[in-house]
Amino acid sequence: MAELLNGKDEIYFVQPIDAKGTDGLFIAFQTEGTHTKEQDTLDESTKSGRIVGYGPKNENFELTYYAAVTDPGQEAIEAAYDNEKPIKVWKANKNKNANGKHNAVYGHAIIESLEVSQPQDGFVETSVTLPVLGKTFKGELDPLPKEVLAAIESSAGATKFEQFKESPKTT
Repeated sequence: MAELLNGKDEIYFVQPIDAKGTDGLFIAFQTEGTHTKEQDTLDESTKSGRIVGYGPKNENFELTYYAAVTDPGQEAIEAAYDNEKPIKVWKANKNKNANGKHNAVYGHAIIESLEVSQPQDGFVETSVTLPVLGKTFKGELDPLPKEVLAAIESSAGATKFEQFKESPKTT
């Protein structure tokens, strides 16, 4: 029987595009994440009828998180926006799959918008829209160490893991 996915199990990591040999960064205090895939269509009328076909595809990641005073993942997103550079993004499921690894989606993106909301009562919240450059790729991440998962559960913040398909480690 199929098992439902739970949104709290989907977590996001980022890494500056020009970071070579450095770790990926967990984004602290994530509240929501969205991965949108859209398919445009070509639709033309001819004398003999309608022609419909596939057009270009596009993808976006949208992330929402509470702002932290110092968090390397959040700082990487802001730096990518400020410097107009792409950023690497991983969406991973923290539960292991049948292979004992974590299902993940990986892609390069740019920061289209970075919105910071300061409610009178409550935490500062940041929303980010990241259009994917090209397309994302599915893969598996090696098992996240227990310390990383514990840090994610406690929203402790700056948890890191190495590049895609390398084993994670904490800081």
